[in-house]
Amino acid sequence: MKYALPLLALLTAAAPANQNVPRPGYVRVQLNTSEGPIVVALDTRHAPATSKNFLAYVDDGRFDGTSFYRAARDKRDPKKGFVQGGIRTDARRILPPFPLETTARTGIKHLDATISMARGTTPSSAGGNFFITVGPTPGMDARPGYDGYAAFGRIVAGMDTVKKILAKPSGGGQDAMKGQMILKPVTLISAKRLDGKPQPTKEPRMWLYNFGG
Repeated sequence: MKYALPLLALLTAAAPANQNVPRPGYVRVQLNTSEGPIVVALDTRHAPATSKNFLAYVDDGRFDGTSFYRAARDKRDPKKGFVQGGIRTDARRILPPFPLETTARTGIKHLDATISMARGTTPSSAGGNFFITVGPTPGMDARPGYDGYAAFGRIVAGMDTVKKILAKPSGGGQDAMKGQMILKPVTLISAKRLDGKPQPTKEPRMWLYNFGG
């Protein structure tokens, strides 16, 4: 019996801490999808502008009813890669652009289970689309002569859901997205913050109006 308490203490110390809890400097958001929930923790301390932008889309309901539409699998290991979701090209949902926060500035690298902003060719073109990595993707980090992408948080629950999305049959697309468009996109039913009070913008919510009569 005298060995029981030391052994219990050792097992407790070895057990991984539950990261899906409130933590200073982070705001958790739950993405409810047709394949299950995903919880992300946004690093508001190191990536304040990117986190603020993402939370604006969440608090306005701009992600509600959108989808995960891209599964980019690593050709060497199809179980790794990234999934992409958001508003796609729906101009009714888009918010004003914001400056790119590079990984060199934030220190947030593209490791496994990282959430980052998708963007076009110009640095400040990120908006309402994002991606989640499965496995590390260091090629997306900033380096001399290359701005990279703005990583701004980590997945703290629901990576099983992310992996199911990555495994979805895909095809179509063109250029960098060739063969990567999910044939039956996964619905992003809703996005809700779990920490703090919602702070919706005053921008118009044009997607809620039916102008077709």
